[in-house]
Amino acid sequence: MTSDTPRATRGPFDTVVRGGRWFDGSGAPSSVRHLGIRDGVVAAVSASPLPEEGARLVDATGRWVMPGMVDVHTHYDVEVLDQPGLAESVRHGTTTVLLGSCSLSTVHCSPEDAGDLFGRVEAIPRRHVVDTLERHQRWTSAAEYAEALDALPLGPNVAAFLGHSDIRAAGMGLDRATRDEVRPTEAELATMQLRLAEALDAGFVGMSAQQLLFDKLDGERCRSRTLPSTYAKARERRRLESVLRERGRVLQGGPDIASPRSIASMVLGTLPGPGGRGRRQLKTSLLSAADIKANPALVSIMGPMAAAVNRLGGDFRWQHLPVPFEVYADGIDLVIFEEFGSGAAALHLADEVERNALLQDEDYRRWFRKDYDSRFGMRVWHRDFFDAQVVECPDDAVIGKTFGQVGQERGGLHPVDAFLDLVVEHGTKVRWRTTISNHRPSVLRKLARDPGVQLGFSDAGAHLRNMAFYNFGLRFLRHVHDAERAGTPFLTLERAVHRLTGELADWYSLDAGHLRQGDRADLVVVDPAALDDRLDAYAEAPVPAYDGLPRMVNRNDAAVPSVLVAGEHVVVDGVPTALLGEQRTGRFLRAG
Repeated sequence: MTSDTPRATRGPFDTVVRGGRWFDGSGAPSSVRHLGIRDGVVAAVSASPLPEEGARLVDATGRWVMPGMVDVHTHYDVEVLDQPGLAESVRHGTTTVLLGSCSLSTVHCSPEDAGDLFGRVEAIPRRHVVDTLERHQRWTSAAEYAEALDALPLGPNVAAFLGHSDIRAAGMGLDRATRDEVRPTEAELATMQLRLAEALDAGFVGMSAQQLLFDKLDGERCRSRTLPSTYAKARERRRLESVLRERGRVLQGGPDIASPRSIASMVLGTLPGPGGRGRRQLKTSLLSAADIKANPALVSIMGPMAAAVNRLGGDFRWQHLPVPFEVYADGIDLVIFEEFGSGAAALHLADEVERNALLQDEDYRRWFRKDYDSRFGMRVWHRDFFDAQVVECPDDAVIGKTFGQVGQERGGLHPVDAFLDLVVEHGTKVRWRTTISNHRPSVLRKLARDPGVQLGFSDAGAHLRNMAFYNFGLRFLRHVHDAERAGTPFLTLERAVHRLTGELADWYSLDAGHLRQGDRADLVVVDPAALDDRLDAYAEAPVPAYDGLPRMVNRNDAAVPSVLVAGEHVVVDGVPTALLGEQRTGRFLRAG
């Protein structure tokens, strides 16, 4: 519990965190300690009680005191401009977030282009993307962008990638940047290299790229084309990667999972030149290590693949969400439908009348059934409507049932027809869920121990009605803690905390993730007694910046009694304080 008694006189500390089990973020053994915080820094870590006069007291007895968690994969690029507190992440113990993932950033592209880049791929309402950037975008360089973020009343610390699709669209124009027959001119390519170099000089973590072909553009100008970075050829990628290699920065990306060549090129790209001569290694983090239902054998080769290239001199990591990848959808509005032709054809149509006409067409339905029944090739979605449960619908009779069951009850309809009938009849009022991956606890435990895997990939700030992984770190700690209490440990708590904090910050060269004397006081108090099933509870919270759009979240406020950023109390008794997003506590973190 945190004392709110005002300080009459200033003692040796501004805040004292009393008697918690302290984790320093390095993986070292934990111990009961008292922490003294002064001027935003950990001034003392003591086995003996510290003087508390004039200090704000946080009683952490029986609780864990750990560094704030690091989220290496978010899409907060738009939300941070209007809601810089980023409360949904902070309240769950995250105090550092990385923007600019998946080739998408808002540094150089225009508001209209950003709307097309983010709207459909990340399911952020396009008009809000455009409006937000029209109001905020005054920067003309990466350095000015970093300064603009640093001037906001940031809640957590923020670091950033520069998106390949961002600089490609800005340099070539969105239309030319998304045509397969067009190559950048030498001048355009040199401009992309220069902008990347300027971003790295400004402290950006690296560049994000994307080769996945089911991420599609929004808007009308280039609708349904894939992201600009997917059109880049090997020469362009090598030129940009050379800038990253020279500065020892990170490539974050996603290969085309249907192309072994794409996967191999991005994985092997981490390697230095033969014998250490020529090119330097390229630090690489790729999406994603996942136990995919549709391809259960794939996950078994990911760890050995990372280990092999790292033994050869690479520095490679898979990103991984260490909890079940459960998604929700309103009607057919879900990115997984983009991975096959009939689904992408439906999502191409923004007009509801046109879309419904298509969904009722028998030729289209035959096409969809053929795609659904195909079991060949790499895919993300398992394509099993018997594993997709209706959770909301104006027709109460279908709630709690799978689309497959609905089809059986309606005279033996094919599951595709049962699904499409409900979507045509009720549109987005049909809400359903399924788990795509990470459904086997034994596999999650194996991935949690794998040094070639990073625990991140929350997608925070995107897919607001589809995914809720803001508290993935707490759910991972629960998994570790439950196994320990059951006498079947697979990872020490110290190592688990390290994997969520210091390990990530160190790899990305960021001043975060540690809680030692002299470190910034970015810390979280976790109540292990509250790491329970409430962490999975479904809830919705309106997003003011998006006209109150109900964001899907999981919450258990009892699990995180306190969060401090730079020594400031931004969460007290599980609830964000008034200063979060109003007073600057976080900062723009510069790599290195």
